[in-house]
Order: sequence, then structure tokens, then C-alpha cells
Amino acid sequence: MVENFTLTKVTRNGQITLPAAVRRAANIEEGDLIAVVVEGDTIRLSPQKLIDKSQAYFWSEDWQKGEIEASEDIESGRIQEFDDVDSLVDALEAGEA
Repeated sequence: MVENFTLTKVTRNGQITLPAAVRRAANIEEGDLIAVVVEGDTIRLSPQKLIDKSQAYFWSEDWQKGEIEASEDIESGRIQEFDDVDSLVDALEAGEA
């Protein structure tokens, strides 16, 4: 038995309306995309967000691993700060950075 459900009606053209409370809870706005997956006798709806092509690299698995590693380094204090680019280059050349 499914608890906490809301009924909606399928119209002539196979359309359904997601109730406002459902849209708010799932943060779905007009124009958003919804993935529809059929699993046996269940239909699963999942909100999807498009990513601008110029920003897609950021969400790649490798980039996200790097972001996590960088965040961990910052949190643990494994960082160095330099007053200018020349100081950074000097440290890199000396193997200190």
C-alpha cells in the first residue's frame, strides 16, 4: 500500500498535471524536464536539469573528484598562498609548491 500519495487524472492526450504541492516538494518549475521510467507496473518521474554545454566539464566524474580533493586540502590547511605570480613560479621551480 502506498502512503502519502496524491491522485491526478490522465487526460485525453495522455497528459497529467502534477499537483502544486508535488511540484513544490520536488522543486519543479514550468519548463523543467522530467525523465519518465517504467519499472514493471510502476512509473517513476525524475526531475532533470540541463547543463549548459560550456559548463558540462564541471560535472564530469574526474572533475568532481578533483573538486572533492581540493575541498579536502583547503579544509585541512594543505594550501599555500603567494603574494604574486613570481613568488608562485619561484616556489614551483624550487619544488616547494
